[in-house]
Amino acid sequence: MTDLAQAVVLGLLIGGTYALVGCGLSLIYGVMGIINFAHGALLILAAFLTYTIWQATGLDPLLALVVTTPLMFGLGWALYSVLIRPVREEFVGASVLLPFGLALLVEASMGTIWGNNTKSIRPSYVDDSYHVGGLFLPKVQLFGVGLAVLLLVALVAFLRHTWTGRAIRAASANPRGAELVGVDVGGVSAMTFALGVAATAAGGSIVGVLFSFVPGSGTQWLVRLLAIVVLGGMGSIGGTVIAGLVLGVAESLTSRYVGLVWTTAVPYVVVFLVLLARPHGLLGARLREDVA
Repeated sequence: MTDLAQAVVLGLLIGGTYALVGCGLSLIYGVMGIINFAHGALLILAAFLTYTIWQATGLDPLLALVVTTPLMFGLGWALYSVLIRPVREEFVGASVLLPFGLALLVEASMGTIWGNNTKSIRPSYVDDSYHVGGLFLPKVQLFGVGLAVLLLVALVAFLRHTWTGRAIRAASANPRGAELVGVDVGGVSAMTFALGVAATAAGGSIVGVLFSFVPGSGTQWLVRLLAIVVLGGMGSIGGTVIAGLVLGVAESLTSRYVGLVWTTAVPYVVVFLVLLARPHGLLGARLREDVA
């Protein structure tokens, strides 16, 4: 019973970080209706930036997000303005293929700058843990999930209690209606894309401490994030949070009771089962399609 509780606790600690990173992808889809296939590559880019800051300054890598998040927010805004906005009104394939090309470009750039060797960020407390009853709580995971929760609360508060946040939610619910009441949907889309990339950057700083990474790691993370978004419901922040926790626990239980090598298969199984049983996800809206 203690082994089961330990596996669940570790899964929840990891799942909190999954939820933060997944929210960025879900937010972009909810407003813009496109899946940012470059999301995984941008996540790893944030991890590499955190690695560089940690190596150069000795700053705690979890605190490096105060630098990486604004940088990635600006990068997200620039990417939307230069690359995404010009093709949004074109054929649907353009908004799908362009993020794929962007992901390849980001991965190639990371390989050129940092090389293709595995990197890891190991702060002084990486091997320390707290003991509560018969359970152990790794400090790095506990600090990481605590930071992720704070950022998630801040994101939800921003979306609910600011005019910009209300505009984002209005554009997500009904873009045409939002335009009729004076919302600049184009500007909101730029803000949303930048905010989604910034959330990814914050998560990337945490991910860089929890996991080793190489430039090509973005593909593996993209699959995991897609599983979270599909399970939670496309565009649903609340669903994404729940799905991140569920996936974290599922991976932890699989690692402990089935085998570590099978952990990478969990996101694929999740996507397959969700698409079969509940295509709109846990909290996603069921869309009605009338056929004439």
